[in-house]
Amino acid sequence: MAESVDDDAPHHLSLQFEYDTEERARRVERSVGVEVGEIDDARSAATVTRDAQTVEVRIEATDLVALRAGTNTWSRLLAVAERVEDVASQA
Repeated sequence: MAESVDDDAPHHLSLQFEYDTEERARRVERSVGVEVGEIDDARSAATVTRDAQTVEVRIEATDLVALRAGTNTWSRLLAVAERVEDVASQA
């Protein structure tokens, strides 16, 4: 679910989230991966990848304010996906 991000962006951040199972990581990655490209703008973009039980969100931005905003947005998206996964697994 990765989309190309401008490699010339001067600010980069990688958020890694590790889950107890590969299936849970896959579900979370699929949940947030649909947002890649949808919430990007001229100042920031992100990619979402998964390797086994780890989901990585890589944010690239032209300035620190955009990097912080992207970090907040993607952290919230992951938190919501995790909560939904928790509720779904209990049903």
